[in-house]
Amino acid sequence: MTATPASEATLNEPYGLRGLDLPNRAVLAPMTRISAHGDGRATDRMRDYYRSFAEGGFGLLVTEGIYPDAEYSQGYLDQPGLATPEHVESWVPVTAAVHEHGASIIAQLMHAGPQGQGNPHVSGLRSASAVRARGEQAGMYRGTGPYELPEALSAEEIGEVTSSFAAAAVRARDAGFDGVEIHGANGYLVDAFLTDYLNKRTDGYGGSPMARTRVAREIIEAVRAAVGNDFVVGIRISQGKVSDATHRWSGGVAEAETIFGALAGAPVDYLHTTEWKANAPAFPDKDARSLSQLAREFAPGLTIIANGHLDTGAEAALSLGEGGADLVAIGKAALAQHDWPRRVQQGRQLLEPLAPSAFGDLATIQDWELRAAEPVPTS
Repeated sequence: MTATPASEATLNEPYGLRGLDLPNRAVLAPMTRISAHGDGRATDRMRDYYRSFAEGGFGLLVTEGIYPDAEYSQGYLDQPGLATPEHVESWVPVTAAVHEHGASIIAQLMHAGPQGQGNPHVSGLRSASAVRARGEQAGMYRGTGPYELPEALSAEEIGEVTSSFAAAAVRARDAGFDGVEIHGANGYLVDAFLTDYLNKRTDGYGGSPMARTRVAREIIEAVRAAVGNDFVVGIRISQGKVSDATHRWSGGVAEAETIFGALAGAPVDYLHTTEWKANAPAFPDKDARSLSQLAREFAPGLTIIANGHLDTGAEAALSLGEGGADLVAIGKAALAQHDWPRRVQQGRQLLEPLAPSAFGDLATIQDWELRAAEPVPTS
């Protein structure tokens, strides 16, 4: 796919998302951080972090993954939560700071599932099945060695997890968020249910691709029932995992049709697809369409957000055009310049995105978030 520079103007077009009047199509992608207090309360540093992106011109921000309960959902030490009244209170200054600059903010609700590696509430992990996540824990988040072998959730426990997402969504609304995004990507719990090799269940929550979507659909339905119709509800979907980046759905396009079609039938407002490169084919040996294009085709009534190496205005505009997306989520390039939308709009030089090698060093990322670097040409 190719795009002309003139098409970058589409990034500046407004967009309506269930009552939200977004000034442009640029979304801050959710990026895991561990800057909360040890008990999960948001900090002043987090307030300043999110405010800076609102000041920089992002119309919509999606937070880092937030754990919804004080049981098995937390994945990292110093991860923020929305499990207690104290958590709610701590997020109020964050949402207020974002709103002061005319942006909207969505809380991403995340249950770590088989990829948990730091939880002060309980010991052990819970997942779709007793199957260990592939790969090893991330050193930058204080983990070492293989992931722990999780225990399979019982049907009763699945109901409890579903209820915890709904309760956390209400708390997000109380904290001033404009919506919630259910983290159904990257190998965490909801994605573990969607993934054939992580889900070996035979009780109606596993087996066929449609059955594997059941947990996602039930969580969406519970969240919508809890927050009503005046609150944005979305879900993030990927093929790759935190520790298994090259995974592809074994059923290819047919499985994509099942997953996206099933989610389109739930009371959800948007699908947020994330790939290593958003504009690349989702199944390169079988089909030229990207994951966002497949989401557009199989969930035609939903807003589509695309994420993955949309570092320049031209790449983002291509995703908004031929890529089938309505909105584009910017990650590493946003860390390099919190005013990415304004730089693109004004035709200014962009800083190089954060290099993947830097993600092995948490201090490097934290310094990058706060630094004021000189512009360098992009390739």
